[in-house]
Amino acid sequence: MAERKPYLLRLPRELMEELERWAKDDLRSLNAQIEFVLREAIRRRRRDFPKAPASSESPPESAPPSAAPDE
Repeated sequence: MAERKPYLLRLPRELMEELERWAKDDLRSLNAQIEFVLREAIRRRRRDFPKAPASSESPPESAPPSAAPDE
């Protein structure tokens, strides 16, 4: 199983209650439901914006300067 990083998440009461109801309907724990919703959002983002960089990608340390054509 992939390593999991703990993260404290503060949510408005109404949102928390709705997520709890949704999780119960889908027979998931609240944590699993939140993870599911986040993964779905990322999947849709990648589909809608395929060139969006992944979180592990970062720009090169020293990118070469852009060369402007001589006029």
